[in-house]
Amino acid sequence: VVTIMANPLGKIGEDLAVKYLEKKGYCIVERNYRTPYGEVDIICSDRGELVFVEVKTRRCTSYGSPEEAVTRRKKEHIKKTALCYLAGLNRPCRNIRFDVIAILIESSPAINHIQNAF
Repeated sequence: VVTIMANPLGKIGEDLAVKYLEKKGYCIVERNYRTPYGEVDIICSDRGELVFVEVKTRRCTSYGSPEEAVTRRKKEHIKKTALCYLAGLNRPCRNIRFDVIAILIESSPAINHIQNAF
């Protein structure tokens, strides 16, 4: 199955986020995990913690910062999707967190990593 991302800017942002996380020592477990409830952009591990990461990328702040695009409704979808992922694991997972990586691409990409965002 070939998945075509409707938003090429989103793909660029997710690729930048993966490189950033790997450089920080995170281990990428899964990308674009989808359920009927929604999608988690990146699932990774960080020192024993399972981290669900939402990536938001913007070219400018005319319509707000990338962080502002993570609405309450979006957070609820991510949490439900994370529960589906956790239910499918064959082991208990005690330490999880939800991070947001906001990327602003103007002249050069600026990355804002918000740990425990919600």
